[in-house]
Amino acid sequence: MANENTGLHSAKRNKKDEFYTQIVDIEREMRHYRRHFKGKVVYCNCDDPYVSAFFEYFTKNFQFLGLKKLITTCYRSQQMTLFSQNDAEEAIKLEYTGGARNNLPTPDDIGVTPLRGDGDFRSEECIDLLKEADIVITNPPFSLFSEYVTQLIDFRKKFIIIGHQNAITYKTIFPLIKGNKLWLGYGFKRNMAHFVAPHYEDTASDADHREGMIRVSGVMWYTNLDHEKRHEEMILVHRYCGNEDAYPEYDNFDAIEVSKTQNIPVDYEGAMGVPITFLTKYNPDQFEIIKFRKGNDDKDLSIGGKCPYFRILIKNKKPQKQTL
Repeated sequence: MANENTGLHSAKRNKKDEFYTQIVDIEREMRHYRRHFKGKVVYCNCDDPYVSAFFEYFTKNFQFLGLKKLITTCYRSQQMTLFSQNDAEEAIKLEYTGGARNNLPTPDDIGVTPLRGDGDFRSEECIDLLKEADIVITNPPFSLFSEYVTQLIDFRKKFIIIGHQNAITYKTIFPLIKGNKLWLGYGFKRNMAHFVAPHYEDTASDADHREGMIRVSGVMWYTNLDHEKRHEEMILVHRYCGNEDAYPEYDNFDAIEVSKTQNIPVDYEGAMGVPITFLTKYNPDQFEIIKFRKGNDDKDLSIGGKCPYFRILIKNKKPQKQTL
C-alpha cells in the first residue's frame, strides 16, 4: 500500500493534488443516482473542462439524465500545469444547457466565460455559482477535503465527491457521518482508483493503463444523496453467546472488540468497536454509530493496554435474542 499511495502522499506535501478521474469510474458510480438528477443544476467546481471526465460524462448524458444545466470551473493552475503550451492566464467557466445534436455537444454548444479570479472554489464568484447549483460532483483537492466539505454543508448542497478513506477520521468529517449528514457511495473496485496525474511517477498496473496514470488505494465516494446500498441490511452470521473469548472487552469503554466487520455478532446488544471499513456496509436503520476512537477517559480505545487501529463504536439496533 505504501507504494500505491506514493502519489497521494506527494500530493499532500506539494499541494499538487490534481488527480483526474477516469470516466469508467464516474459512469459506474453515477448510475446509482439517476433519479436525483432530473431538472437539476450540476456544478463541477474542481474540474479542468479541457480534460475533465465529469464534464464529458454529464454533457454526453445531459438529456438522458434530464439535467437543467451543467456548470464547470477549475483553479487556474490546473490549465497551466496540464497544458504547458497553453498561454491561457484566465480561469474559465463552462456552461451547457443541452440541445446538442445527437447529445454530442460541440464547442459551439457550450458557453465559455472567463472568470474574474483564479477559479478557486472558495472565491466569491465560484460561491455564487455554488449557490445556483443543486448537486456538486467532482474530485476535490485531497489536501483541502475538510474545507471543501464544510463549504458544501454550510451551503446545504447535495454532493457526490471523491476523497481518501482517511478523511473518515477527520474531526470535521466523522461528526457528519455520525449525524447522517454524509455517507459513503458505492465505491471503487477493490477500494482503489486509477487517476491521471501528470505530476507523479506512473504506478498504475491495470489493463486500461494510460500514460501518467497512478494507482491510489483507499479512495472512496462521499455523498449525501440517498442510494439503495445504504439501506441494504448486513447479514450477520456470528454469535457472541458461547464465543465470548473471541470478543475481548476494552479497558476504557464498555464495549467489545470486533476486529473484522464480517465478525459482528448477531446477538450482542451492547456497544462494539469495528474497523472504519465498516462504513462501506453501514445501514443507519440497522446500526447506530456511538462515537469514534476514544474511550470514556478520552484516550484511544485499548485492550490490555494496547490500542488497536482506529475503531468506530457502534450498536446493533435490532439484535437477535441470545440463546443458551
